[in-house]
Amino acid sequence: MKLVLTCEHGGYDIPKEYKALFVNQEAVLNSHRGFDLGALDTFESLKQLADYSKFSTTSRLLIELNRSLHHKNLFSEFTRELSKADRLKIIDQFYKPYRDAIEDVISQFLQEGETVLHISIHSFTPIWEDEERHVDIGLLYDSGIPKEKQFCKSLKTELLKRDNELKVRFNQPYLGKADGFPTYLRKQFKENYIGVELEINQKYSSCNQMPKQLKEVFLNALKILK
Repeated sequence: MKLVLTCEHGGYDIPKEYKALFVNQEAVLNSHRGFDLGALDTFESLKQLADYSKFSTTSRLLIELNRSLHHKNLFSEFTRELSKADRLKIIDQFYKPYRDAIEDVISQFLQEGETVLHISIHSFTPIWEDEERHVDIGLLYDSGIPKEKQFCKSLKTELLKRDNELKVRFNQPYLGKADGFPTYLRKQFKENYIGVELEINQKYSSCNQMPKQLKEVFLNALKILK
């Protein structure tokens, strides 16, 4: 099985030609709206296991790499009022190169007769709409795909072996079938593609770093399953 590891929201970078759209918006760019705190750090700790890995540090507020082209939140309030030509330019500059590279690698692995496990690493804010989310780790998958369901059950078992106090939940705080990069890829690759989004509670993140112990839990659990 080939492991493809990705991180769509690794940073809050705004390319120079678009900085004028974000004047005095440092606070929102540095918040959970601008990027996934601790996600890139986790990605870096796991990429040693990957057969292919890719990340982006372009802020999701420029363009949302984890949304389909038709999604209403592909562009944020900072970019959605740009002209169609300017929005297409952003798609061609940042969206398509990132997603196409990953799709091409997965396609190649599948053509070689491999099964592909794609893990997309994210993090989520612990408080949403004034309510605490009682989830530490979310494993998002399509419950209608037996291979994804079985992998996530196995991963949860391995995680809890290493830290039985973790609140590991399936399809929380989001649904794995909701619009996202793995959801898109499932439609392109009907067989031998396993797409999982690993969601980590940002309460663990400090200075954009996740605890070493937690990263080791992920690393050792995935080593067993890969």
